[in-house]
Amino acid sequence: MKTSKCWPKCGALLLVNALFTFAQSPVITEYPIPTPTSVPIGVAAGPDGNVWFTESNRYVEQVGRITPAGLVTEFHMNSNVMPQLITSGADGNLWFTVVLGPFVGKISPTGVVSVLPQLPSSPGGTLGIALGPDGNIWAVEGTTSKVARITPAGVVTEFPIPSGANGLAAGPDGRLWFTETNGSSNKIGAITTIGIVTEYSQPLPNPLYITAGSDGNLWYTTLSSGVGRMTPSGTVTTFSTSGALGGITSVPGGPLWFVKTDLSLISRITTAGVISDFPTPTNGGPTDIAFGPDGNLWFTEQYANQIGKVTLATSVPTTPAPSSFALLAIGLVSIAAWNLLARRLRRA
Repeated sequence: MKTSKCWPKCGALLLVNALFTFAQSPVITEYPIPTPTSVPIGVAAGPDGNVWFTESNRYVEQVGRITPAGLVTEFHMNSNVMPQLITSGADGNLWFTVVLGPFVGKISPTGVVSVLPQLPSSPGGTLGIALGPDGNIWAVEGTTSKVARITPAGVVTEFPIPSGANGLAAGPDGRLWFTETNGSSNKIGAITTIGIVTEYSQPLPNPLYITAGSDGNLWYTTLSSGVGRMTPSGTVTTFSTSGALGGITSVPGGPLWFVKTDLSLISRITTAGVISDFPTPTNGGPTDIAFGPDGNLWFTEQYANQIGKVTLATSVPTTPAPSSFALLAIGLVSIAAWNLLARRLRRA
């Protein structure tokens, strides 16, 4: 009986690759929201160890809290504003933007909701929101070309920017970074905490969400043109991928994750630009995504009315992913076993 000289080693290498792939594959779990058709949009890690999200249906008007175990509590708002994106503040509260009205709202970890007074010059809603390095909340004004700085006490200062913006994130350089989507700008902007603005050109149309990566760069999604990476000095690299993209977040010391809303995919992109897609159990329309206090990723599903959790392989204590040394050892043992089997088969 003849045997291939390659198949013993190749088989072992395939086994090692399969083990490595298994170890790196995430587990996705979905949790239903008690209120039907709530339209969950924004999601953020809370200061209380839970994850918080917005319910944007104007007939629901709620902010939700979900524990690491999946227990959901909803807090009703007595205002018709349609909450959107959400972030944690330095004051221990959660802050969120709204569609209907020039407001920013906040909610305490115990569920006390308040909507701050109207932003001075904004007739419409607010969009991106982020905690700044100065301890203040920063928000994009949806119908004006301005960014607002809001102190924990609610004092508002507005700064003009060259074009209407969408996403907003604190950068690694002490500035706030935003995506310019309105008109034909399609630029990425940065603003200091005293209001000095710099714009950077980039080639992708319709940049949307933006976040700081573990590599010291800014990463952003686009409506349908892929993912961009920008250094703090403005150098751009783009990575093509299919689908209508939504929120993006980073894992400390690791890759970035983003959602593909129309394809119901949770996607991972390494800092080198390698993209992997993982389908959600249901066709839920993932919208926003955040790294949670429990070391996992959490995302909203606006179509399925659910909150999803991506359990990362490295964060599962009961089945830890093998180390690179363990995988090497498995591979060497497997190669030796295959070679022994091959010699016996050749003698037969």
